[in-house]
Amino acid sequence: MLTIRLARHGAKKNPFFHITVAESTAARNGRFVERLGFYSPVARNPVDGFRVNLERYDYWTSVGAQPSERVALLVKRARKAQVPAAAG
Repeated sequence: MLTIRLARHGAKKNPFFHITVAESTAARNGRFVERLGFYSPVARNPVDGFRVNLERYDYWTSVGAQPSERVALLVKRARKAQVPAAAG
């Protein structure tokens, strides 16, 4: 089963996460199928701290990949932030 989850990178007290599609049995930072974006919770500007390819995210969820709770929340926020920009 495929899962869309965060893989932790960065330094101590300075986390940085890659959003990856991986087999659910793979290690957290181990082998992955595709990297979809990144998330940096300590970025000064929230816009610069998160980027995800929503087209590829939609593709992977359509073929059965299950997002983690945190990734689902981040994508939901990204979609909400994207709507006013597209409407204006």
